[in-house]
Amino acid sequence: MSRPGALDGTTVIDLSTVGPAPRATRILADYGARVIKISAPKPGVQIEPAKWAYGGGRGWTPKKIDLKSEEGRELFFGLVKGSDVVVESFRPGVIDRLGIGFEAARAVNPKIIYCSTSGYGQNGPAAKWAGHDLNYLAMGGYLAMSGRRADGGPALPGATVADAAAGGMHAALAVMAALLRRERTGAGEHLDVSVAEGVLSLMALAIEEHLATGAEKAPGGDLLTGRYACYDVYRARDGKWIAVGAIEPQFWANLCEQLGCERWIAHQTDDAVQAEVRKDLAAAFATRDRDDWVAQLAPADTCVAPVYEIAELVRDPHFAARGAFANGRVAPVLAGQRGAEER
Repeated sequence: MSRPGALDGTTVIDLSTVGPAPRATRILADYGARVIKISAPKPGVQIEPAKWAYGGGRGWTPKKIDLKSEEGRELFFGLVKGSDVVVESFRPGVIDRLGIGFEAARAVNPKIIYCSTSGYGQNGPAAKWAGHDLNYLAMGGYLAMSGRRADGGPALPGATVADAAAGGMHAALAVMAALLRRERTGAGEHLDVSVAEGVLSLMALAIEEHLATGAEKAPGGDLLTGRYACYDVYRARDGKWIAVGAIEPQFWANLCEQLGCERWIAHQTDDAVQAEVRKDLAAAFATRDRDDWVAQLAPADTCVAPVYEIAELVRDPHFAARGAFANGRVAPVLAGQRGAEER
């Protein structure tokens, strides 16, 4: 029997369709909130996500409301009276033109927390730009610090990092903080969540180093973007890849000893020999299959992990032991919840 969620008894109205906002309400639902998912009654008015996307059905109640009609607005405000949170992702200004913005919602429920998620925020020169995940990663510096394609351009990411982390998690955290603040003050508030600014948070290490030192940042220019052989990926004999993150000297020494590359232990950050170090590590990894190396190296404090494809990771025994997947979905990431029954 699972434990109650932290947000049990909390009701969230979700006006969004795809992107960061439904990622946020999925997280809130995972923590126990009831999410009323509002969509337009006419097909084609809004983009409907695939039924398996964003965890729909997991604490979500679908409801068709025409927010452009007087009757629809009355229904919406009726829901607001008994709810705690509204999450929306229209372009700035749209909710007020529809007559369902924060001030209108607060008039019927002074404790309502109204979370507006948008690409670039509710104000500023870029506020009304259209955009998607790739655009926010570009403007926030993430793409420029990513690896390069053959033509020299930034590589496209393998996940919607801006929507999921910079936007969805950012919004969910803001809502939870607002709920906590409301416990102390009794007041609701309007949250302005910018996905592009969430990307800035993800890029804080590079940005803050530049602000402090003026250093020009580029992929491959420092420890965490590939400057040294101790933090890179290597191909194994079977063509699969291994990620090495042996930053600390003791982990680097362990790795070198396991690979028979002891002569490089003292040269971990010696720029003059990094090409040679990489060559020797690549040659060593090429002698065995990926999973054989991981079985040997991972328990030996070397900071290695397999580079999984999606079809592999869903079969991984560690994720299975943690209960990471359930009913065809990624299970809720709730601290202390997974494995509670076994403990």
